[in-house]
Amino acid sequence: MGNKDGGLEKYCYDGSRHFDIAKASTCETSLCADREKAEKIIRKNDGKIDELQNRLYADKKEGVIFLFQAMDAAGKDGTIRAVLTCLSPHGVHESAFKSPSSEELAHDFLWRIAKQVPAKGEIAIFNRSHYEEVLIGRVKELYRSQDCARRINLEEVIGYRYEDIKAFEKYLYHNSVRVVKIFLHLSREEQARRFLSRIEEPEKNWKFSSGDYEERKYWDDYQQAFEAAINHTATSYAPWYIVPADHKWYMRYLVSEIILKTLVDMDPQYPTVTRSRLETFKGYRTELQREIAPQKKEKCESRAKKKTE
Repeated sequence: MGNKDGGLEKYCYDGSRHFDIAKASTCETSLCADREKAEKIIRKNDGKIDELQNRLYADKKEGVIFLFQAMDAAGKDGTIRAVLTCLSPHGVHESAFKSPSSEELAHDFLWRIAKQVPAKGEIAIFNRSHYEEVLIGRVKELYRSQDCARRINLEEVIGYRYEDIKAFEKYLYHNSVRVVKIFLHLSREEQARRFLSRIEEPEKNWKFSSGDYEERKYWDDYQQAFEAAINHTATSYAPWYIVPADHKWYMRYLVSEIILKTLVDMDPQYPTVTRSRLETFKGYRTELQREIAPQKKEKCESRAKKKTE
């Protein structure tokens, strides 16, 4: 890894300390202040991540979810593309959780999430997640318009959600699936700059919607919701990483380091082939060599004949 001194710990919240969103920097670059160096480290990490993913897929002992949450324009999609394109398509899938459908609303709020949990040996990338229930769900009080049993106290719904999320993530951990949660922490000013670029640059117009601007009115509410969600659900088995997002290159560097660190900690191994199975290989080898030898001989004779003609 490019970062060998454990510096990622400063961004990690595992429930042992309080997260204060107002004090968390959105623009610092303390672990690698040089953009070219950071991009070089990302390229080196790509090869290591690819190898670890191959081992994970072969090992089939543990799965992992890399979960991304952020304010609009923080760069979730771009970061996922830039950092995770090194992964092989097999054993990897991305799930983007938009507004729940009527079918999804007819079930418990974790129903649609559980269907996307990876198998052992696989990696799942969650672009938004079950945390929407305690982010936009909390800010807009969406639970008040959703059907529920009459015994449910609506004033306690968000508290229930925190409990349920922690229990769900603990359940996954106990069943060999890790959850690594990444919050891309963007400043209000940088969001304004990115929205302006979407308005002023024709090739980016498609990215901007009036809804994006309307959500800015709830900025403070969302900040409180993120702070509360992280403090209620940060655990040793499912930690949060708070990644400064004002500099995209540094954000991507940190995400690359987090993913690599996680896979290194998981330490997947290629399965060991038993001695008895190795013995059976001898017979296969002999048979395969017999098939290849005549073909090779024919090709050599054919080449020799062409040379003499």
